[in-house]
Amino acid sequence: MLGVINYKAGNSTSVLNALDKIGCDAALVESKEELSECSGIILPGVGSADATMQSLRDLDMVDLLTEMVLVRKTPFLGICVGLQVLFDTSEEGHIECLGWLGGKVVRFDDKAVRVPQIGWNRVSFRRDSQLLDGLKEGYFYFVNSYYAIPEDESIVLGTTEYGVEFCSVLEYGNIRAAQCHLEKSGETGLRILRNFAALSGSLK
Repeated sequence: MLGVINYKAGNSTSVLNALDKIGCDAALVESKEELSECSGIILPGVGSADATMQSLRDLDMVDLLTEMVLVRKTPFLGICVGLQVLFDTSEEGHIECLGWLGGKVVRFDDKAVRVPQIGWNRVSFRRDSQLLDGLKEGYFYFVNSYYAIPEDESIVLGTTEYGVEFCSVLEYGNIRAAQCHLEKSGETGLRILRNFAALSGSLK
């Protein structure tokens, strides 16, 4: 089963609805007991990085989540803020994040572009990946004021231009994430969700 972490700062129900549409064996998870039974994990995100981290702490999931992803190598997909909290720190709330990936999250320059970025933007893919099977590039829906700067450029799977070129899709082993809202990005977003569900063995 693919578990969608359900927390107060998230967009969990919309993600679950998208997974239902593609025929995925998925459910919302709200406890460590439910999380431990998942063959794959999605961490959605709406809102701020600091609120997301606090919600994960309130659910007492941080340690188990880290063990499952980093030690057990459970397939993981972060969406929007779910990508940002993978890094060391975020300027949003000036907080420490999960620290699974080296790097930081910074705010767009509001003197150069409108902040937040809201709407459709192109993602250009840098290399092939099972996550991107059947896609070359495409337009996806974004709502974000911040973007990640990874220390290791090799984890960048896709980039997007918005004042700067930034990492919009990443992959590092079993860890995958997208800054865009896959669940709101039409057929291209559903294709990535379907590919991830296949990787986690969660398609019906």
